[in-house]
Amino acid sequence: MYLRSWVCKSRWRDSFISSCKQRCYAAFKTTVSMSPPHTATSVRLLVLAVQLVLLVCGSQARDDTKRCKLFSESPAERKVLSLLEPLTNKTFSVETTSDKESYTYQFQVCGDVGKTVGAGLVQIDHTEKKLETVLGLYTVTQAIGGSDWVMLIYSNGTKYDGHCSKEMRKAIVMISCNRGVEMGKLEVVLEERERDRDCFYLFELDSSAVCPALPSQLSAGSIILIIGFVLLSVYLICGFLYQRLIVGAKGVQQFPNYVFWTQVGNLAADGCNVVCRTQGPEEEPPTYRGVSTEPEERDDYLLPM
Repeated sequence: MYLRSWVCKSRWRDSFISSCKQRCYAAFKTTVSMSPPHTATSVRLLVLAVQLVLLVCGSQARDDTKRCKLFSESPAERKVLSLLEPLTNKTFSVETTSDKESYTYQFQVCGDVGKTVGAGLVQIDHTEKKLETVLGLYTVTQAIGGSDWVMLIYSNGTKYDGHCSKEMRKAIVMISCNRGVEMGKLEVVLEERERDRDCFYLFELDSSAVCPALPSQLSAGSIILIIGFVLLSVYLICGFLYQRLIVGAKGVQQFPNYVFWTQVGNLAADGCNVVCRTQGPEEEPPTYRGVSTEPEERDDYLLPM
């Protein structure tokens, strides 16, 4: 009873979000079609409509992994499940064929597959009128995470007929990191049923969703330079537009704070001339002859009397 109520609530929530998105999109199209083209008013209405769509529809963040009910609720397992958000709402299938058996396995992350409500992984037997066997329910989930892998366990499947002490089936999906694959193919590894208890089905799936984040290759100095370049670009572009469109400046006057930067440049040039000049001051030529301190020789006696 609880399971049926929980599933009904989940489906009502999904239908509500879907209808909300449809209404937002219809309102967006109506607003755009009614606004007159090539006018400032139409541009404002278009921007307002886009913001409304992003605000209302985007506020419904994707949380499809919350449909999985953990066997033992814990923040750590819920965090591991959140890594699988990109894999939700997609059915993964794989077919296996042996001498006398032919099966199709279908799997979803926190979603329904097959005819049974709450079934996360099922086995379809092609030899017996499409007999469907539930291998695990996503309403009884365990999530174990490592550095570059996630193990998803669905329990409480259909009971075995004669194996494993007739316990309920359990499916284990090993999701491994592969940066080159967004959503890989589901592969069957084995079915372990030759034991008395704890039998399981094991599957593999590659995905980039469980890959750890790559460390940044930029140093602190590079980041500071990038931030400075971005701020300088914003300053120049915004200042140019303000001087051009608001002030009405022309020519070099369109440069933001042109007078200030001109003075700064002149002062910097003068300071560089003083600091970096290597030659001493030029000696000015003397304008007069200095007075000698030695006694002058008298040559008056050489003159004729």
